[in-house]
Amino acid sequence: MSPFKISHVWALVLILLIPSVAEAHLLTGEGGGFLHGFEHPLSGLDHMLAMFCVGLWGAQMGGRSVWSLPIAFPLIMVAGGVLGIAGVPLPAVESGIALSIVVLGLAIALLWRPPEWLALVVIGVFAIFHGYAHGAELPNAADPADYAFGFVVATGLIHLAGIAVGLGFLKVQKGQLARALGGVISLGGIYFFVS
Repeated sequence: MSPFKISHVWALVLILLIPSVAEAHLLTGEGGGFLHGFEHPLSGLDHMLAMFCVGLWGAQMGGRSVWSLPIAFPLIMVAGGVLGIAGVPLPAVESGIALSIVVLGLAIALLWRPPEWLALVVIGVFAIFHGYAHGAELPNAADPADYAFGFVVATGLIHLAGIAVGLGFLKVQKGQLARALGGVISLGGIYFFVS
């Protein structure tokens, strides 16, 4: 049995959610601070669905992909964020975000298990779009570093939720529930794409 248990994940979640009194700048300005950054991915359904899918797809693929996809996504998202902060033009950002939900949902629904490197390329492209959209917002934040840190922590927790659901659903009806969930999420992506 692995030394890493679900109880450790819950302990980490609790530690991350307890605000520190010493961090007086947590809620600063109109859009800055750790808590604003932490809240942002949780309030945007498009971002939440994509992040959830990354974790779920990694769990479905198994092996190293369980962790490599959710770790790579926020790292590459930072690169997209830097492009957004710098004002580098990136066309069709919102379409790229919506397409990420469609493609990742379909990957889950169709039980697509590409080589790990290809899955990393797929999520990497979408991470650029997600990071860019949020990086373009960072200069308005009173404390961009704290905002970005909160954002990445929340994104990681959404990935963990996707992994947990994915690993749980793999045992139920031979993964059919996970595939059905992927299909529903993909339909949500189509809604975001057309709206």
